[in-house]
Amino acid sequence: MLLDRLLNRLLNGLIKTGSLTIIDAAGKSKSFEGSKDGPSITMRIHDKAVQRRLSFNPSLTLGEAFVDGQITVENGDIYDLLEVITLNLGQGDDQPAIQRWLDALRKAKRRLTQYNPIGKARKNVAHHYDLSDTLYAMFLDTDRQYSCAYYMSETDNLERAQDNKKRHIAAKLLLEPGHKVLDIGSGWGGLALYLAQTSGADVTGITLSTEQQKIAQDRAAEAGLSDRVRFRLQDYRDETRKYDRIVSVGMFEHVGIGHYREFFEKIRDLLTDDGVALLHTIGRAAGPASTNPWIAKYIFPGGYNPAMSEIIPFIEPTGMFITDIEVLRLHYAKTLRDWRRRFNANRDKVREVYDERFCRMWEYYLAGAETAFRYTGQVNFQIQLAKRQDTVPLTRDYIADWEAAHAGGAAAAAKSYPR
Repeated sequence: MLLDRLLNRLLNGLIKTGSLTIIDAAGKSKSFEGSKDGPSITMRIHDKAVQRRLSFNPSLTLGEAFVDGQITVENGDIYDLLEVITLNLGQGDDQPAIQRWLDALRKAKRRLTQYNPIGKARKNVAHHYDLSDTLYAMFLDTDRQYSCAYYMSETDNLERAQDNKKRHIAAKLLLEPGHKVLDIGSGWGGLALYLAQTSGADVTGITLSTEQQKIAQDRAAEAGLSDRVRFRLQDYRDETRKYDRIVSVGMFEHVGIGHYREFFEKIRDLLTDDGVALLHTIGRAAGPASTNPWIAKYIFPGGYNPAMSEIIPFIEPTGMFITDIEVLRLHYAKTLRDWRRRFNANRDKVREVYDERFCRMWEYYLAGAETAFRYTGQVNFQIQLAKRQDTVPLTRDYIADWEAAHAGGAAAAAKSYPR
């Protein structure tokens, strides 16, 4: 039979832009046509069991089947396939009934799946961030910034956009020489080094990744900054010192919705009375939902990108003021585009370290994330916090002024990752 009945029903009426042709396990094809101004993609299914699994749990099965080689794209790559699907999937009532039911079930289970006590948080971080350093060298910029870049011009390349991001964050922190700064989720150390070198601040970075902590320490020593930049292998919940400035970039997505109160109360407790904090996190514009099941299982266990309505209620009881909010739209789509292109250009080198299946998994992750940020309302939030109303200037002019004063110096300020 040409496709299973449930899969056929799932796809009928779904494709409104472009077209999707499916060749089933028996070699028979069926096309689902929309407007002609979108992509036209052919997907071949090599295993009849996959057809049934796609009918009942498409969000998980599509990724698993691609990684296992049970589906292939005939006239493009996995990005092209995910683009035509994401373009047409829509939100809410536009989604197939089975998808809405599964999303509701996953949403109901969020507190369980995102329960991240310290021990589990360490394991979740190691799952993703303690992979071979060769992998990250293949697609990140030379400073190893693994978060949304800031594209100020269409001509910006990845390196410049990541420099822009560091400068933009530093401007919002209102740094002064001698400030004590805490970087929660400090990664490979690039932001901490940049903040210290451009402002004269004393910076402490904390991370749960053993590999990142070792590399960041080496970078600080190489830059001659070990006296005022250090990196500790530590959970933020174990920190007790007071800081003038606190920054967290790309870490809040791993906190877990059941721990948001704990997170913001800790920020309040660690921040001096005249302190400023900045949270830079992925968010969702369409309201509360759940993590894509494939991403949760294979890429970011315990992770979740929150809606703004899920963040604010946990800030308000702390007594801190929200002094600025900025929503970065499409910047992460551009960042992921550059990561995906670099990964694909270096795919053979990655396969030498891992294997073909791993390469397909990473291809699917980067392509799926890019289409999500381009078409489904995934964005990036920057939320500035202070304990006092008068800590931050009344207008936002200070941001542009600081950026202008430090333009062109970002690349030189924080040395690139040692080769």
